[in-house]
Amino acid sequence: MQPTTGILADSAIAELHASGAIRAGKAFDDDQIQPASLDLRLGALAYRVRASFLPGPGHTVKDKLDRLKLHEFELSEGAVLETGCVYMVPLLESLKLPETVSASTNPKSSTGRLDIFTRVLTDHGQEFDQIPLGYEGPLWLEISPRTFPIVVRTGSRLSQIRFRQGTSQLGEEELRALHKSETLIAADNPNVSGGGIALSIDLEGSGKGSLVGYRGKHHTAVVNVDRKAEYDIDDFWEPIYNRGSADLVLDPDEFYILVSREAVHVPPMHAAEMTPFDPLVGEFRVHYAGFFDPGFGHAGVGGTGSRAVLEVRSHEVPFILEHGQIVGRLVYERMLTLPQRLYGESLASNYQAQGLKLSKHFKSPLPRP
Repeated sequence: MQPTTGILADSAIAELHASGAIRAGKAFDDDQIQPASLDLRLGALAYRVRASFLPGPGHTVKDKLDRLKLHEFELSEGAVLETGCVYMVPLLESLKLPETVSASTNPKSSTGRLDIFTRVLTDHGQEFDQIPLGYEGPLWLEISPRTFPIVVRTGSRLSQIRFRQGTSQLGEEELRALHKSETLIAADNPNVSGGGIALSIDLEGSGKGSLVGYRGKHHTAVVNVDRKAEYDIDDFWEPIYNRGSADLVLDPDEFYILVSREAVHVPPMHAAEMTPFDPLVGEFRVHYAGFFDPGFGHAGVGGTGSRAVLEVRSHEVPFILEHGQIVGRLVYERMLTLPQRLYGESLASNYQAQGLKLSKHFKSPLPRP
């Protein structure tokens, strides 16, 4: 039986574009439409602002910008965005959604792994990253690099949007049943609560002396977000090894790349999202980039053993993580239709069958001497 509610797949996203519900300042890139989302592209101008803001009812983003901007600059030739600063950029894509379609946004995986904090705003919006039913108007991206200064330009893709019709999230009983039939995570008795299925942290790796994570360095060179395999890991990251204790103290204001203990599976007729902050498991934020596309970790497209790479920041106090500790939850949603192409069936699927892996901008690590 065909679902009547769910996440819109790639073919439906293409139809939204063809009908004018998704408008673009230039033609779509060939790989811009993903199995269950659309990459969003930066426009021509960036605005440095004094602080993050929401427009609120009766106000456009541009209204607030006129009061809060410090200066503006062009992105056509590329520009550096500095750490600790807040920028607003109009996106090339705008919307005129049908009254039955809403949307949400999230940073792309590579954006989160660079510790770039991004959120999408709409005119009259009272929430970040949420686009209401039938929204018509522009989209804006708030950008705040946290660890590395970055180079961006018109057309750079830092965020993605997922469209949905009706209520699509699985309840806990549905989630348990799906895990029983599809094995969503590599655990016999997973913790299903809070509307999601729990993931724990791997701090053992392959044993004592093995690599279990990375900590971002301070005062580095810039990272050009449009380049792949460009940068040496040692110039930007400090490796973290298992020294026999299988725990890790998260220091405030430090950024960590870690990996889940369990492999993750997203069946073809489902999509998933990681909750970014769960006060029930500790005072830290995990996973800026939360979207998992249909087919992630799916054996049929080479995804066996795919782990969830976690971008982790402690909050106000140091926090000790121990191996096997719950660090976040995956929420699953049903798809409205089967995607034409699953995650992993494209060269653009950078993180299929991944273990502990940095963003695509960095070269492969050298063997440890």
